Amino acid sequence: MCRIFAGQDPENYAYQTRSIRLGGHSTSLRLEAAFWRILEEIADTQGVSLAKFITTIHDEVLEMHGGAQNFTSLLRCACLRYLQDVKGNANAEDGLAVEAARKFRRALEAAE
Repeated sequence: MCRIFAGQDPENYAYQTRSIRLGGHSTSLRLEAAFWRILEEIADTQGVSLAKFITTIHDEVLEMHGGAQNFTSLLRCACLRYLQDVKGNANAEDGLAVEAARKFRRALEAAE
């Protein structure tokens, strides 16, 4: 039973550290390669770069909850939510696309 889990490619769970600017400060985020791939997929579905997607999550959690005690854990859980609740669910995927388009229009309007 556990062979499907234990037998996976070690590259999936190898840590990768990436630098990013959050709240005007440069920081490093350390996640397993599999989570980075999922985050890149989510960002791609939103039509934004990975850095922009992570910055948006950071800003929104700051606005909604005053911050996240463990931001990398929040990112891991975001990946799980995406896999459980969004990916493969046409309504949820369409909702993400609509929200991304709405934010893009707001940003364009603010720039004008």
